[in-house]
Formats: sequence, structure tokens, C-alpha cells
Amino acid sequence: MITRHIPDATVGRLPLYLRVLAGLAGAGEANVSSEQLAHMSGVNAAKVRKDLSHLGSYGTRGVGYDVDYLRFEISTALGLADESAVAIVGMGNLGRALANHSGFRDRGLPVTAVFDIDPEKVGQSIDGLTVRHLDDLGSPGAPTASIAVITTPASVAQDVADRLVEAGTRAILNFAPAVISVPEGVTVRQVDLTLELQVLNFYEQQASAASATPYEG
Repeated sequence: MITRHIPDATVGRLPLYLRVLAGLAGAGEANVSSEQLAHMSGVNAAKVRKDLSHLGSYGTRGVGYDVDYLRFEISTALGLADESAVAIVGMGNLGRALANHSGFRDRGLPVTAVFDIDPEKVGQSIDGLTVRHLDDLGSPGAPTASIAVITTPASVAQDVADRLVEAGTRAILNFAPAVISVPEGVTVRQVDLTLELQVLNFYEQQASAASATPYEG
């Protein structure tokens, strides 16, 4: 993994570039310009060039960036050269959908364990994985995961996070609509779908209001 310092904002954009590059590679494209990569990623070209410079990649004038090599550089920077196991806690509709999503494995992040506390769900098979009881987390013989996804109700999210940290998880993606606290050294990213929908609703209302306003000139 690349050890040079990469700004957080750049790290947040690297997966966007990687997704675009995967599509270009699938289409047989060998090279891509910063302008193309920027347009397809939704950022400006200057930002793309600056982001990639943190990886030591500057492209070739008139040619651009080699798609396959840039994919390798970004994957290495994100630590995807070696697979990182992912666990999902909470086998409701969202948890099941994530567990069945093949894209994680394709990007070096295979889901290797799924957990729940519902007796009716424990023991079921989801995409080849047996749902384990949350009490098995960290027990001898249980699969371990460096990254975990929480898709539980908000009321139990903190308890789940505590148990994950105790079991050795150091990175958590939290879909539960609750803010969780973790010790220093553990990274949490929050995904609140309700908040995102509320933001989208704001812009939709703004656009509707603007289109309904008669032109005065």
C-alpha cells in the first residue's frame, strides 16, 4: 500500500476514478485524459490531475493516463491489492441486499461473514454464507473481518459497534440512523439514507419552485 500522505478529500474521490477506469477497461480503452476522467467522475480536470499527482502519477502529454496502470495505482493506494474481508451485521432487507451484491468481491472487498440476533435468520444461507448469531462475533473459529457494515436498527447500533471493535474491527460503515462512538484508531463512515433523501427533496422542491415561477421581464 502507498505510504505517502494522501489528503482525505482525494481519498474520497479515488473510488470514483477507479469505477470509471473499470468501465473504460471493460470497453477496451487503453488511455484516458484527465479531462475525460474528470467529466465521467463529475469533478474538474485540475482536481483530477492534483489528486493523481499524490499517487506519483502525472500522465503523458498528448496521451493521458494508461487505464490499466492507473487502476493498479489507485487500487494499491486504497489497499485493494490484497483482499480485505467484510462482515455485515443486520440481515434485514438492506443487509441481505448488500450481502448479495457481487460488486464488493469484484473490487477486493469480499463479504466473508454475516450476523444477526433473530433466531429465524440465524442459520439461514445468504449468497453461500451462513448467518451467525452476533454472540459468535470474535469467538474462536468465527470468521474475522477488518471492515464491518452495520445495517441494524438505531437502538442497537452502538452496542454492535462496541462488539465489533472488541472483536478487532478497525473500520465501520454505519447505515443505522444513529451516531456511534468508537475509540481512537477506529474509522467510521456514516451513511444515513433518510438524510440524503431529505437533501434531495430540498433540491427537488427548489427546482419545482423555480420552474413554476413565471418569467418577469
